Amino acid sequence: MKVEYRVIYGDTDTGGVMYYANYLRLFEIGRTELLRQQGLTYRELEERRGLILPVAEAHIRYRAPARYDDLLEIHTRISEVRPHRVRFDYRILRQGRLLAEGYTVHAPVSREGRLQKFPPDILEFLRALSQENPSAG
Repeated sequence: MKVEYRVIYGDTDTGGVMYYANYLRLFEIGRTELLRQQGLTYRELEERRGLILPVAEAHIRYRAPARYDDLLEIHTRISEVRPHRVRFDYRILRQGRLLAEGYTVHAPVSREGRLQKFPPDILEFLRALSQENPSAG
């Protein structure tokens, strides 16, 4: 799945490049839109299912800088689904050039912060989605 994002001035650091931590925000945009486009929102997970999906692990490899006003493509896919975790992979590109890639791992927890298993229907939904989007680029 691909979504576009235009770098704003507030995304950049004093060197004029996108601040390194803002790539994690791009990852969040990618995974939120991937799920939303398939009919599942974080709000629904929390309000109707009582599940929160915090980031348990994050990794980014930077290849080239993004700069103010660059139009970026955020490519997102689900690469791993288990009862207690889901992994999203990301690629950030500008005009076909890879700028950054990485992944986040999320564990479903209750509102009280206790680790949960995904409900069977959500687990199946995520597994099906991982098969539909075999490539993040």
